Amino acid sequence: MWFRVNPMCKMSEYGLLRVSFIFPNGDKYEGECVRTPNGVVVRQGFGTQISSTGTTYTGEWSDDKMNGSGTLSHPSGAMYEGQFRENMYHGLGKYSFPDGTNYSGTFNNNRFEGEGEFTDSEGYVWTGTFYKKAAPELKLKLNM
Repeated sequence: MWFRVNPMCKMSEYGLLRVSFIFPNGDKYEGECVRTPNGVVVRQGFGTQISSTGTTYTGEWSDDKMNGSGTLSHPSGAMYEGQFRENMYHGLGKYSFPDGTNYSGTFNNNRFEGEGEFTDSEGYVWTGTFYKKAAPELKLKLNM
């Protein structure tokens, strides 16, 4: 993604530009950017992007990608809150499904991977190690 800065944009004391931009596809970004040495402006710092389909990301950007902490909300009601790397869920986070189920734990390249907890639609919490599409030996967590 690259864009030219509107002359009305504001620069912070740290060299970050504060912009509002609408992409040709209808996506909207409002937040911080920096100008690269070749004059291209890229998302850097904190900002919000709303896609033309209603998906919203609010959080940290680096090198024009979702990198750091943020929240990604989908029109379906699904939501991810946690760490991002290179536009993917990566690190600690929580993914909530529209049906009320959720996974909280470690993500690796958009997948549940590592230690985590899955809460099912009946409110039962299952803990264990997740790997790709498998989670052998999950244990039911008892609330006593």
